Amino acid sequence: MDTLLIHHKKLANYINGEWVTPDDVVYTPVLNPATGENIKEVPLSPREAVSEAAKAAKEAQKQWALVPAPQRAEILYKVGDLLKARKEQLATILTMENGKVLEEARGEVQEAIDMAFYMAGEGRRLFGQTTPSELKNKFAMSVRAPVGVVGIITPWNFPIAIATWKSFPAIVAGNTVIWKPATETPLMAYALATIFEEAGLPKGVLNVVFGSGSTIGDEMVENDEIRVISFTGSNEVGREIASKCGHKLKKVSLEMGGKNAVIVMDDADINLAVDGIIWSAFGTSGQRCTACSRVIVHEKVKKKLEQGLLKAMKNIRIGNGLDHNVKVGPIINNTSLEKIKGYIEIGVQEGAQLLTGGSVLDEGEYASGNFFVPTVFTNVKPNMRIAQEEIFGPVISIISVKNLDEAIQVNNSVSFGLSSSIFTRDVNKVFAAQRDLDTGIIYVNAGTTGAEIHLPFGGTKATGNGHRDSGIAALDVFTEWKSIYIDFSGNLQRAQIDVD
Repeated sequence: MDTLLIHHKKLANYINGEWVTPDDVVYTPVLNPATGENIKEVPLSPREAVSEAAKAAKEAQKQWALVPAPQRAEILYKVGDLLKARKEQLATILTMENGKVLEEARGEVQEAIDMAFYMAGEGRRLFGQTTPSELKNKFAMSVRAPVGVVGIITPWNFPIAIATWKSFPAIVAGNTVIWKPATETPLMAYALATIFEEAGLPKGVLNVVFGSGSTIGDEMVENDEIRVISFTGSNEVGREIASKCGHKLKKVSLEMGGKNAVIVMDDADINLAVDGIIWSAFGTSGQRCTACSRVIVHEKVKKKLEQGLLKAMKNIRIGNGLDHNVKVGPIINNTSLEKIKGYIEIGVQEGAQLLTGGSVLDEGEYASGNFFVPTVFTNVKPNMRIAQEEIFGPVISIISVKNLDEAIQVNNSVSFGLSSSIFTRDVNKVFAAQRDLDTGIIYVNAGTTGAEIHLPFGGTKATGNGHRDSGIAALDVFTEWKSIYIDFSGNLQRAQIDVD
């Protein structure tokens, strides 16, 4: 895998088990966001590439669905072993194309490893249900069946973890997959495809098509052979996908971000809360859909918390994620950098107080990369734009409240509902919060990040459309339920009509 990555400057699509380059294709550079180095070139494929992949995937799915699920799972076990053996190599590649620090990259590869083994276990489960029939000599049960060809569209911020959340359950359930990775981070897609190939996945079961969302993503949504779209990305694009899939009666699963808050009550362990906020807000440079973007703090401990944050932030080292001393890496690209800068200006204009940060690092060792100083606003009002809109960068807004009820009200006042957190020593507050916080994920005495793969991942309101990645809930996206009735009475029985 390393040799291929080093010697092939231009990537190709992976269709029907072959590396294929479209005719007259245009390439775009893959830039290391820490150095600006052009590390690869990725094709901006035409729409026809999706049609080729869909044809191959549809044909392959006929046979793949007939492979017993435990045998399908064996492929995932092999994939997990290969991921585990190459964890350090993959983490290094991930850091180069994505920018996140090496320890976070290792953690993301570990998520892929965990998902491989977890979903491989589902190959011996994929449970349906048996239930008593209301008639004599009749058996009733339900089973899961694959949907067919699945399309997955994944973002750049977790280029291998999110892809495995989607592709592994789809594959073990008997579907085939067409995957459009983000053009910013294609190397992890290339690496995962080569690992699947080495593990013995039959041709056509996994297909990778590189290209823009407006071309490849749109064609995946429009293509009638693709019966499921699983998308992680912006709310704007997700709504458009949902509309088009609805018109085609196509299954769609959406995960579209968050505006996550850490609540700090007056009885909280402030040092622990500071650690949780720093990790949640500035890890991955705030470029996580679960990142802490708001801190809702009891007015009695607001000043103490701010002092703790400022002290801890002095020790944050910003730079190239390959440097083991660095804790905050670069922003993915200049477009995202400009967006973050814009929100700093908005926050100041709205009357929030800039406590620290708020600037681009662009001199000396930072001159060639996309670096932004971790930022804290205080005295933020809940209705300010910086407290309502997803910034997707290392920026937090501190909001003061008088009690738990107000804290929960402020938390729930945004359009998103992905992740929330509360720091408190009061068990009564814990149970009230876990009941009343309107988010799909809730943490107690921890930050807003750190989901485990065996639980459902997703949220409420504008975060998604009710489906979940990860855990057994992911299987619901990629399977259909079949209800089966077996009448061994030898007579025609007419269900409710013939019940005495």
